[in-house]
Amino acid sequence: MNASAPRMTGVNLVTGWNGVWLIALGAALWGTDSVLRQPLLSYLSATQIVLLEHLLLAVYAIPVLWINRKQLRGLSLKEWGAILFISWGGSALATVLFTAAFGLGNASVVLLLQKLQPVFVFLLARVVLGERLTRGFGWYVLIALAGTYLLTFGFAMPYGNQGANEMLASVFAIGAAVLWGGSTVMGRLLLNKMSFETVTGARFLFALPLLALLVALNGTEGVNHISMWSNFGTLLVFGMILLQALLPGLISLLLYYRGLSKTPASYATLAELAFPAAGLTLNWLFLKQGFTLGQFIGFAVVWVVVFQIARLQDRR
Repeated sequence: MNASAPRMTGVNLVTGWNGVWLIALGAALWGTDSVLRQPLLSYLSATQIVLLEHLLLAVYAIPVLWINRKQLRGLSLKEWGAILFISWGGSALATVLFTAAFGLGNASVVLLLQKLQPVFVFLLARVVLGERLTRGFGWYVLIALAGTYLLTFGFAMPYGNQGANEMLASVFAIGAAVLWGGSTVMGRLLLNKMSFETVTGARFLFALPLLALLVALNGTEGVNHISMWSNFGTLLVFGMILLQALLPGLISLLLYYRGLSKTPASYATLAELAFPAAGLTLNWLFLKQGFTLGQFIGFAVVWVVVFQIARLQDRR
């Protein structure tokens, strides 16, 4: 869900702040994720939810890929590998992990752990694209890990099943952040030959075969058949999946990347505070999930690290 912006040169301040507002609006829409996604786990499994989302998103992806089909011709094996990574890893597996995390841990913690994603973006960009890392990057990672622990458990020690569930939810959320961060890097490779609209369509459409396979392997375990197939249940589930596909899915990504194209990374990172702000507010209002002082401090540590890295990278 996150990405690093190109360095902005020769762009006036008004244009830059217009981009910031677009990023903030897109990020605020991500905040609806937990409110929409967590209740769906009472009706469907994580893989089924994500498959249905992608079937709806195919309505966007198929015509876009057909119109821009020439962009797919002549791609190298490396570029097709990048498409498979962003579709299977970033769109399918990452979203399944993210959804499953909501069923195990605190939804607010799961959301805020996504602020670690830029750390993985910078690290993977160094490995894949050969980009230079800011000085002291290793120390920043260690500090971010300390903040991650506080964000997961606060000042308490893990204990019993509750600690195990919170830990597993955090592992799933961080795994999703790694895959989304890798997708950002792979997307940079593809954007040299393809438009962002085509890359987005490929990300949604090529994830469908893997998601269908995962659903077939998992079967219908954990599905609430009675609630699901009642008239009200069917309407409720379809409406929530549609909103999930559109709001924190397609619309937020289009707004975010439109703003990101003319906004430096340090501004973008600041604008993305709209994501946890909206998410925490909605979780408190609709899911009645609170937040401890220790977890708030952990989030502050993670965000300061990410903002500092983004600012230094942007200067370079």
